Amino acid sequence: MNDKMNEIAFQIILFAGNGKSSAMEAIQAAKDGDFKEADAKLKEAGEELSKAHGVQTELLQEEAKGEGKGVSVILVHSQDHLMTAMTLRDLAVEIIELHRLRHEEE
Repeated sequence: MNDKMNEIAFQIILFAGNGKSSAMEAIQAAKDGDFKEADAKLKEAGEELSKAHGVQTELLQEEAKGEGKGVSVILVHSQDHLMTAMTLRDLAVEIIELHRLRHEEE
């Protein structure tokens, strides 16, 4: 695995980690009743995950062209990290909606 591939994998990990953190912060903001902040953090999470997905898409396009660079444990880890972060963001949307409903009932 070359240095460029490691750099790409770490970019995915970075953006996915940022997205995951923002999603968790969105849940906490909703839990505190701050839905404006929760929405802003969800947007931030989406933007970070979009960056990670963009890097991933470039890899997939290279692979489709026959220019794949091989697979490393770091690359597999980055993909796992991204998918987990994307799932967490989706779950955060649902959790925040539940908090909204609870606050409306109070």
